[in-house]
Amino acid sequence: MRTRTTAATLGVLGVLGVLALTGCTATDGPAPKVSATQQELTQDQKDEISRAAGMPPRSTGADRRALLDTLAAAAPDVVRYEDKAVDAARNQCSAINGEGTKRVDWLASQRFTYKDVTTSEVQGARINAALKASGFCKV
Repeated sequence: MRTRTTAATLGVLGVLGVLALTGCTATDGPAPKVSATQQELTQDQKDEISRAAGMPPRSTGADRRALLDTLAAAAPDVVRYEDKAVDAARNQCSAINGEGTKRVDWLASQRFTYKDVTTSEVQGARINAALKASGFCKV
């Protein structure tokens, strides 16, 4: 049994080695063109996917400022990194809007913890209440 396992392992490693050597030669031409099925999504398609996941669109201008003020009132430290706070709020809406999502306050505490900002579950509950009350998570 041990001989067969060792032989099989060596065989796989040999195949991987050959693939690695042939995949990294200097004779490779330019990168292959991307097929129609591999094209990037349009912004409209990305927005539709976000809406389907329960996430609101990215806030700009006065709407962004209102969101940041709402978050700061619930947990002041979370807006230290504004872009992260906005992204976390959008992502948290998917939990708030999701049916059957468990531990949404804990999820908020995790989403709004980054770099040197730590958010407790109690603060997560306040953030969730603020996001709901503001209407931000309605999609």
